[in-house]
Amino acid sequence: MATLKALRTRIGSVSSSEKITGAMKMISSAKVHKNEQELKKLLPFRNQVKSIMGHLLDTNIEFDSPLIIEREVKRVGVVIYGTDDGLCGAYNLNIFKYLLAELASLREKYGNNVEITLYPVGKKVAKIATKLQLPHLNVVTQSGVDSKMSSKVVNDFTEGLRHDFLKGGLDLVEVVYMRYVSMSRQVPTTEQLFPVSREAIEGSKATNESDNKLYIFEPDANSIFNEVLPMFVLSTMQEITIENRASEQAARVMAMQSANDNAKKLLESLQLEFNKLRQQGITTELLDILGGQVEK
Repeated sequence: MATLKALRTRIGSVSSSEKITGAMKMISSAKVHKNEQELKKLLPFRNQVKSIMGHLLDTNIEFDSPLIIEREVKRVGVVIYGTDDGLCGAYNLNIFKYLLAELASLREKYGNNVEITLYPVGKKVAKIATKLQLPHLNVVTQSGVDSKMSSKVVNDFTEGLRHDFLKGGLDLVEVVYMRYVSMSRQVPTTEQLFPVSREAIEGSKATNESDNKLYIFEPDANSIFNEVLPMFVLSTMQEITIENRASEQAARVMAMQSANDNAKKLLESLQLEFNKLRQQGITTELLDILGGQVEK
């Protein structure tokens, strides 16, 4: 009977866990869809900015902007996006492994003496990053900069990185994050933020070069370019932030689904064992009753 009581308690515990993981899966699924909607709202603006940049580039004018100037790389800033909460499987571990490979690639490309500054976004990845013991590596954490930060904080954070790049504190700025592909697939990705590459802003350029003859740029193309380029960078960081949130919640959905499936399997196993023991107990009691009648 003690064994049956213990099994009954364990079955109740597993059943409760199954309900909790199921509820968390539903909540995370709703958050994924919310982030997908935010991406859809951002894309028209981002695509329009890229379209304007594409038309400007097609004019064959020599543009002059400090944000596109490449210089010798001695100091690199790497923004690493992670999560503030757990229960998302190996999400943070995977992004951290990708980060280590990216750091090795940067040192191979620019030399072992290149100064690298990490800007972790998210408590989980910040905790791991601060434990790194690598030469010429600094970790900078900023209050309020996390995976749940508002659009204003994202803009302020990006403006800080732009200021450091313009002042020469950083020669190259990259962003490492999980690109959202689907609910079951998130891909670790590196995006170069500064200097802004031509390839990054050519995505929506005009296909017909003669179309640019219809445009009159006022005050001039270079001034417009310098006004639009910071907007393009800000929209890029906004998109990255939202994609990271969507990827986090999608990873949590898959983790909760896996936990829920395991709980169901364990519950079925415990229920079967419980039924066997109960049947065994009933059989024993019946044999005792029959044995007592025979003795009489």
